[in-house]
Amino acid sequence: MRRFFPKIRHFLAIAAAFFGLGNAMLARAETTWKPNSDDAVLFDVRLGQFRLGEGVRGYQTPYGTCVDFADTIMALDLPIRLDKKLRRATGWVFAENQNLVVDRENNTVQIVNRIDKLATGQIFDAPEGWCIDSKVLGAWLGVSLQTDLANALLVIKSKNKLPVELAVERRDRAAKFRSVASFDLKSLPQSRTSFSGIKPPAIDVNLAIGGQRNANGKAKLDVRYELYASGEVGPVAYDVRLASDQRGLPDSLRLKAYRTDPDGKLLGPLKATEVAAGDVIGLSTPLVSQSSIGRGAMITNRPLDRPDRFDSTDFRGAMPAGWDAELYRNGQLLAFAINRSDGRYEFLDVPLLYGQNRFEVVLYGPQGQIRREEKSQTVGMDSIPPRKTYYWAGINQDGRDLIGVGHGPNFGTGGWRGSFGIERGLNTKTSVSASIHSLVLREVGRRNYAEASVRRAFGPMLVELSGSSDLEKGAAIRAQVLAEFGKTYFSAESIHVRGGFRSDRITRNITGIHSVSVDQAISVGRSIIPIHAEAKYTTRATGQHSFELESRMSANIGRYNVTGQLGWRKDRAPFGPDPPSQIQAGVLTNGRIGRVRVRGEARFRLSPQTRFESATLVGEWSGKGGGKHVNNWRAELAYDQPLNRARVAMGYIRQFEKFALTASAEAATDGAVAAGLNLSFSLGVDPRRGGGIRMTSSRLASHGQVLARVFRDANGDGVRQADEPYEKDVQLAAGRVPVDRLTDANGEVIIDGIQPFQPVLIGIDASSLPDPLIQPASVGIVVSPRPGISTTVDLPLVSAGEVDGTLIRSGGVSLEGVDLELVDRAGRAVAHSRSDFDGFFLFERVPYGQYSIRVAKLSADAAKLGQTLSGSILINGKTPSVHLGTTIAEPSGTRTASGH
Repeated sequence: MRRFFPKIRHFLAIAAAFFGLGNAMLARAETTWKPNSDDAVLFDVRLGQFRLGEGVRGYQTPYGTCVDFADTIMALDLPIRLDKKLRRATGWVFAENQNLVVDRENNTVQIVNRIDKLATGQIFDAPEGWCIDSKVLGAWLGVSLQTDLANALLVIKSKNKLPVELAVERRDRAAKFRSVASFDLKSLPQSRTSFSGIKPPAIDVNLAIGGQRNANGKAKLDVRYELYASGEVGPVAYDVRLASDQRGLPDSLRLKAYRTDPDGKLLGPLKATEVAAGDVIGLSTPLVSQSSIGRGAMITNRPLDRPDRFDSTDFRGAMPAGWDAELYRNGQLLAFAINRSDGRYEFLDVPLLYGQNRFEVVLYGPQGQIRREEKSQTVGMDSIPPRKTYYWAGINQDGRDLIGVGHGPNFGTGGWRGSFGIERGLNTKTSVSASIHSLVLREVGRRNYAEASVRRAFGPMLVELSGSSDLEKGAAIRAQVLAEFGKTYFSAESIHVRGGFRSDRITRNITGIHSVSVDQAISVGRSIIPIHAEAKYTTRATGQHSFELESRMSANIGRYNVTGQLGWRKDRAPFGPDPPSQIQAGVLTNGRIGRVRVRGEARFRLSPQTRFESATLVGEWSGKGGGKHVNNWRAELAYDQPLNRARVAMGYIRQFEKFALTASAEAATDGAVAAGLNLSFSLGVDPRRGGGIRMTSSRLASHGQVLARVFRDANGDGVRQADEPYEKDVQLAAGRVPVDRLTDANGEVIIDGIQPFQPVLIGIDASSLPDPLIQPASVGIVVSPRPGISTTVDLPLVSAGEVDGTLIRSGGVSLEGVDLELVDRAGRAVAHSRSDFDGFFLFERVPYGQYSIRVAKLSADAAKLGQTLSGSILINGKTPSVHLGTTIAEPSGTRTASGH
């Protein structure tokens, strides 16, 4: 150990000096920090045993963590009105005498009769709205708001039960089951962009030039480029990727033609959801086939977001040369993917936990570029298709591109492989599947297989039994269990192999694989620490067996998330003494030092021959940018003990509206130096009036785009007429994609960066409208964007009125605290209200139209009331305010009447 301690001290001294200088330079810039996607967090809100709302957005800031004020108001059901135009929030907190007034114009906050000045770092202006420091907001509300970044939790604690908690408890007592509110996007208006004509492609361009001199004094110049394009020709979509080698010569060309339809209406009776030809990905199964990529074709009717297997999933994607990738699940780092020369990253057989799994793949470029790709998968009853039949068929040549150019490396076996599978849900708890495969294995040649599985749900547990035969010799069986018991996630797998069975998943001489893993979150003080432990035992025909233990623990320490990893392996030899145990340890951390976001990693070998392996420290921070321009700095320190080599690098990233430019330089203790420039931008058709080509720093080819237009709908028909004006300076919302611009003078705004093939609601933020009597005609329009293609939606604004009345029970007793819904002619609840102590209720800012009122189901069940309250209600220019007067709620099972 003493041999490498001086190296560590030397490394830490350099790091301390570097970051000390960085803090001195950046302390002055803390007040210039602005929310950005790198610091964004989506919190689940927990109050005791309850989960509130649909999540609260937030950011890590130089001062701690801030949370979105509007999301918090909705989660806690607070009677606070947030007016973005006046920059003012007014209302009361949990009791009518607890007034709260936040006045951004006068920079004050009033709590009851006390008025304080707002301090720097308490409120930030985020694309979503006001983002308030969690500790400050907790003090205003009189509760404790604890943020757990490792688990993306916002934990609310209060000495007394809050009204929202009491309301949930009442509803739980009234119902035998817990009802989770859901928002069905399928019930809302949809916008579809037709497959017709030729849609010119959008192109993402990445150009890089760099020079380096190695330790021997030999110099060379590298020139690389990568082009990624996506477009459509008639009913067919396509994507193309062209990459060069280090000399700027074409080295890799991939092409895929495909068509997707989430509704499953492709190819007539086949009801396919996806058809593709070119460079395609193969099927993954429990015992035989590992998903592979190569030239071929495929077809399926499976839902587009459904994984091949219920217990694990695969991640593949394009990764430019020189980049690295990290995979996170629920905020925890799971795996790394280092630079590969074939331009792809792979994370295979990534375990899934029972319940919600939020994955994020983070790509890091050599000059500090960062790209993020997110995906969510749920394991539970949804893993069984109720009384539905899914199929998949495909063929591809493993590891070979459709069009071979240059001298790029070949991956995989190069053999042709085909699979056909079918899955059927027998009922809501049981499904069966069967598949056949023909594969080419290294050192074995072609093998043909049959495989079958049965899956069953038992409460909070899923069990799958699988078996396979290679049709010549050998067979394998497998049992897999995934379960959730309280806060404990459990997984177990057992595979038994006979007769020399081999496949993609069962390698040579393997006779058994048995593993068990546990994930548990424990509370230590105010922190929640997730712990993962896994044991694996592998048996082989040679008699050389192995036992492996892995553990991982994460904790939040101040502004830092620290993850410790420990791995132990013991091999048992068939003859002679057993080899020594292998023990590896690692520490990963990310967080902030002042203004600097830090990522650090250290690796150790504890046995045999204890020694320090390597360490890396990366700091990233934002500089001052003009207008919408963003500039970031990146510094890296690294030390490799086996090579006795230290390295320091600096990078500068300037993101303009139309392109991003990066520059980097690095030097090592062995005398090697390098420097480079990188230019990235995208080209695509401008969807605005006049057309043309637009250039942007956003990635157009790999993401979807929406052109939204807002107008005053004077006649209420939902279609813009020539004399109906556009509305400028209106804030739009696009799901969780931040919209950082208001509509222009033509009422238009382009929203980039939308995840393709995923439905997203495009709507108007009503708080940004200048006139409270003008409101959106509907909650919005749902689009399912396609990569490289722009979708245009028109969002009408209409005049608004109000509806009020007094709710009483049959017999004349007023009803307090009853949740009411205003329902449009399509049966959708468009507004909500709650009756006061005297039964009075009010629906404000109701767009002109025809409506009815009903009691919300939970309130109706709890109070034993019928849901229907009124007949048709018409709000228009003649009757903008409708006064219902006394409205009688009859007991359930009787006919309801209302009086005026």
